[in-house]
Amino acid sequence: MPFKDGDSKKGANLFKTRCAQCHTLKDGEGNKVGPALHGLFGRKSGQVEGFSYTDANKQKGVTWDENTLFDYLENPKKYIPGTKMAFGGLKKEKDRNDLIS
Repeated sequence: MPFKDGDSKKGANLFKTRCAQCHTLKDGEGNKVGPALHGLFGRKSGQVEGFSYTDANKQKGVTWDENTLFDYLENPKKYIPGTKMAFGGLKKEKDRNDLIS
């Protein structure tokens, strides 16, 4: 299933409760336990300056967009075997669509 527009308000709440402890969104906020996500779309995996990625992330070579992120967020460890991301994923398509929106 490809990405479909979701509810951005619900997505913002999902980010706050499921992602913000490890990631930032705004320009200049920097990396946390996970890489900064500002400017994610159009960037290749494993490319945020100053973040220590696994070889799996660096070598995946995926270019992030709505559809690749939609697939990744279902099960990050399956999408990039060897990633150090501890997040188990969002199984519900609606949640992934909302978060990306």
